[in-house]
Amino acid sequence: MPPVTRDDPYASYNFKIFVFNVSDDGLAVSGSFTEASGLELEIPPIEYRNGSEDITVRKIPGLKKFTNLTFKRGITGHAAFWKWVADALNGTVKRTHGSIVLCDENRNDVMRWNFDRGWPTKYTGPTLSATKNEIAMETLVLAVEKLEIET
Repeated sequence: MPPVTRDDPYASYNFKIFVFNVSDDGLAVSGSFTEASGLELEIPPIEYRNGSEDITVRKIPGLKKFTNLTFKRGITGHAAFWKWVADALNGTVKRTHGSIVLCDENRNDVMRWNFDRGWPTKYTGPTLSATKNEIAMETLVLAVEKLEIET
């Protein structure tokens, strides 16, 4: 992705999601998501004090932590994600990798978050109600072990 200089920030509604090797044919499952969240990482400090020093606490980097990613979308009948969750429920956790891509107004890629070793940890189906005029939404939460930012 070429470096771009601009004054206005990008809109949060222009994004694409790719999750690779979820379906049996090894292809990526992508698109159709209305929300992606959890793009967080943390390196908590470990506080340490040498006995021979004054009362100053030193801080050294601890273990890297990556927040679970949450994806929401309208149910379309595409069963690849559900089969992936069902396999995990049956004891066959299939880890995979993927990307969340931020796009500009012309749908060109401008920033990418790549995740690795992701697997489904939670699925939430829709709330169904005959009294509402809403889209049936499903939520998928992925535990990930690595998150890298590519610009």
